Amino acid sequence: MRVPRTRREPVEVNLTPLIDVVFLLLIFFMVSTTFETRQALELELPESVTGVAAEVSPVTVVVTPDGGYRLGDRILAADELGEALAAEAERAREHGLVVEADARAAHADVVRVLDRAGAQGIRRVRIATAEATHTEAESP
Repeated sequence: MRVPRTRREPVEVNLTPLIDVVFLLLIFFMVSTTFETRQALELELPESVTGVAAEVSPVTVVVTPDGGYRLGDRILAADELGEALAAEAERAREHGLVVEADARAAHADVVRVLDRAGAQGIRRVRIATAEATHTEAESP
């Protein structure tokens, strides 16, 4: 007597829940990640006791210790600084210009930025400083 065998279906792994979890993790990490827009420069700002924080977003020129300049994302040489400031002059006249000069930068490099800003008619110029950790009166 022949007994008919029951046919077994092949076992399949259902990947749908795994794919769902991977997409949820991907979305979670994309949403929770913060992106830094500024390039990291090791600036050592001079200290100030009487400084005031800026309320609006002004045009920022960074003066590096080696005499280089950066305006936004552009790295500039000294001869390109005038043209770059001319392109941002209207916004700088409206919101002001902030010079973030490294404490180790040469004075002539900072004066060059101030001179080019004056030539463009930018009158509201501030120099960025770090908050002083102690005042001269407190030091022994």
